[in-house]
Amino acid sequence: MVKNPVLTGFHADPSMIFVNDTFYVANSTFEWFPGVKLSKSKDLANWESVNYPLDRDELLYMEGNPNSTGVWAPCLSYSNGLFYLVYSDVKEWAGEAFKDVSNYITTSKNIEGPWSDPVYINSSGFDPSLFHDDGKMYFLNMEWDYRKKGSEQFSGILLTELDKDSLKIISKPVKIFVGSKKGSVEGAHLYKKDDYYYLFTAEGGTEYEHAETVARSKNIYGPYDLHPNTHISCAEKFEESKLQKTGHGSLVQSSDGRWWYACLSGRPLEGTRYCPLGRETSINEVIWEEGFPYLKNKTILIDEYFEGYGEKNPDKERFYDFSVGDDSSFKLDFQSLRSKPLYEFVSNKLRIYGGNSPSCNFKQGILARRQEHFKFEAETRVKVYSKNFQQMAGLVYRYDEKTYYFLYAYFDEDLGKNVLSLMCMIGGKFEIPVDIIQLDCDEVILKIVVSDKIGEFFYSINGVNYFKIDYNVNVSTLSDEFADPLGFTGAFIGMQCVDLCDKESFADFSYFKYVPK
Repeated sequence: MVKNPVLTGFHADPSMIFVNDTFYVANSTFEWFPGVKLSKSKDLANWESVNYPLDRDELLYMEGNPNSTGVWAPCLSYSNGLFYLVYSDVKEWAGEAFKDVSNYITTSKNIEGPWSDPVYINSSGFDPSLFHDDGKMYFLNMEWDYRKKGSEQFSGILLTELDKDSLKIISKPVKIFVGSKKGSVEGAHLYKKDDYYYLFTAEGGTEYEHAETVARSKNIYGPYDLHPNTHISCAEKFEESKLQKTGHGSLVQSSDGRWWYACLSGRPLEGTRYCPLGRETSINEVIWEEGFPYLKNKTILIDEYFEGYGEKNPDKERFYDFSVGDDSSFKLDFQSLRSKPLYEFVSNKLRIYGGNSPSCNFKQGILARRQEHFKFEAETRVKVYSKNFQQMAGLVYRYDEKTYYFLYAYFDEDLGKNVLSLMCMIGGKFEIPVDIIQLDCDEVILKIVVSDKIGEFFYSINGVNYFKIDYNVNVSTLSDEFADPLGFTGAFIGMQCVDLCDKESFADFSYFKYVPK
């Protein structure tokens, strides 16, 4: 039996396909760069990262993008020997009126790339997807209507035919579905089975009211008749369910004829409504009855366990040894913010160059990875080359530019030595909650231990004796629900170097260790 979620820690909006006996999932990455995370599995239990296709400026440029913008809800598809990746770059979303977005398509003969330069499609709404139908190609996206209010701004799903060779638009968009009474229709995926087209859409927003709505029609342009249950998944009225927010899904059939539904889900910290791991990917088997898909359990609740094709291997410690250089595991696990990271490997160390502050939407010197477990430890060893208090480096535990915890070292001019400090930005409120700690060295080990709701920082000089920082992190603050406005990512842990002086400083990191507990 396989336990959900199968992709833990910020793997939202899964688009799943099945090609050559392999399952592939594309997940949103928002402001994290490179964009779109691709994962693969043979058995639905054990997944490995493939790559991040949007890895150059021509494909994705997000400098200055606000929090939780960037890549929303990509769609991965495959047709006639070619992988297609449809994605958005959202530039603004949090205002009452507008969602500024551009939608693109890139292609590759190999899932590992290289991926083509993007073809621009439209900007009428977000959550784009692609449907291949007997030699024809159709593009879907939700339409955003700034003239309306609330959920009515999600005014329906648009269908546009594309030329299958040039990918250029060859028809006017047609609104094929306006959603159910739940509202906020988005995240459309289209499938064909027997004589029907099946339209899967996310509704209700991506919080606890989230749901996946299904409708069908014999004509691709509609009208579409709602599923007898309206929704194939929704946990809104089931607080006892361990998998909440279940929606924004995709459908796929494997070679043995079984059908699978992948959707996002959220797991709140016990006794709370906060999900620091963000929105994760869960899977449920699907059966068909009287021409409609249902979860195999015949409810609208995603199973905590399902029968896949294998058993999951135990989660192991991840040790990134920077003396070996830019190895594949490091590249696949770590991302930067909005653009290419400011780093290189020098003298068996990872050198990160000083970027802007952790509160800035431009050029941060950061490399971080997802928090994937409620309980974990993370550790790194850093050597600072600081000339003053404005040049610093250390271990960062963050949600976004408004909420982060940064344990960092810098040179204090008054003391004439390096010191250790902790800065906290919580919901936009800044503080330095503890006294500085004097260091008689330029290299220090920094560590965090997280156990569900509480995180504790430590430091060590020799790697044997660790000293606790007198401050407890409230992990609930590192969640979509705490963010204002609502966020869409999840907690990250990583390394950061900041230079607010002359942009000439850097820091050298010897290793990074992530240990699930």
